[in-house]
Amino acid sequence: MSFTIDCRDKSTREINRRMREAIAEGHQRIEVLEPDARHNLGVALLSPVHVVFSGSVGYYCGGMMDGAHLEVRGSAGWGAAESMLNGTLMIDGNAGSGAAASIRGGTVVIRGDAAARAGVSMKGGTLLIGGSCGYMAGFMMQKGRIVVCGDAGDALADSMYEGVVFVGGQIAGLGNDTVVEEPNAEDRAWLDELLATHRVQGPTSFRKVVSGRKLWNFDRKELEVWKAAF
Repeated sequence: MSFTIDCRDKSTREINRRMREAIAEGHQRIEVLEPDARHNLGVALLSPVHVVFSGSVGYYCGGMMDGAHLEVRGSAGWGAAESMLNGTLMIDGNAGSGAAASIRGGTVVIRGDAAARAGVSMKGGTLLIGGSCGYMAGFMMQKGRIVVCGDAGDALADSMYEGVVFVGGQIAGLGNDTVVEEPNAEDRAWLDELLATHRVQGPTSFRKVVSGRKLWNFDRKELEVWKAAF
């Protein structure tokens, strides 16, 4: 039996407080009705609760959580799942700028499109975008994987370290110090499993974007490369 929270006439603080009270009482599934694009919903959830938002949410939904499973049956604003440690965030619609920024683990799935700077400074985890994404996705990404089934905007993976980006469509422009490779058999198997698990229709093939490693360590001999980057 689900615990239900109707957001009408409630503040974000009250909604989040009721959510935590329900978790403390032992409820494993919470349905949040009429979220009406409120900001900061479901932040810092530290238990494996299943929360369903029946509608769109605003900025920073699911931020800083560790182990929860959140579903958004709508779209999400900026910063969805920012700094998530673990867990999953599933967004049925589109997401604003900075989705999955600085996550350390877990999985973020956006079935629609993502705006600019998706997955910036990721330190682990997986971001799956069923549609296309805007500019600077994967900027300064340290670890983790981004999968874009559609097209990617300019400056893709700019100054990336050990992250990996897979793109099924067109790439408007690669960022500094990136190279394109063909996915290997292990990559293809992982991609197939990821798409099947989250029921996302992928393209027939992907390109793999990784760091060229020229910017990993500063060398005065390569000063012009650094100037170009910054």
